[in-house]
Amino acid sequence: QVQLVESGGGLVQAGDSLRLSCAASGRTFSSYAMGWFRQAPGKAREIVAAVSWGGGSTYYADSVKGRFTISRDNAKNTVNLQMNSLKPEDTAVYYCAASLSSMTSGYLYWGQGTQVTVSS
Repeated sequence: QVQLVESGGGLVQAGDSLRLSCAASGRTFSSYAMGWFRQAPGKAREIVAAVSWGGGSTYYADSVKGRFTISRDNAKNTVNLQMNSLKPEDTAVYYCAASLSSMTSGYLYWGQGTQVTVSS
């Protein structure tokens, strides 16, 4: 029903910035909460940031507060993650996901992921 495609990952140095983008298909994009997750090698997938259906509410993991910003443009069916002041511990595969439940649960649709690598 929903297809998600991430882009914008890459290799950067600590302190640099990256902007991830997620393009969604379908006509019901605005009805989903959208989130960004990440998974580092040997670690469980964790939520990084999320935004509500209308964009009025956001959630951030403590580890990224003040550095990352999530936004969405329902007219363009996109959700973005601006990542500033990147740290080596931010290295992971980042996934875009869509939820019909809430910003912190019920994620049913996932993209393929984009690699973010931050060197020291």
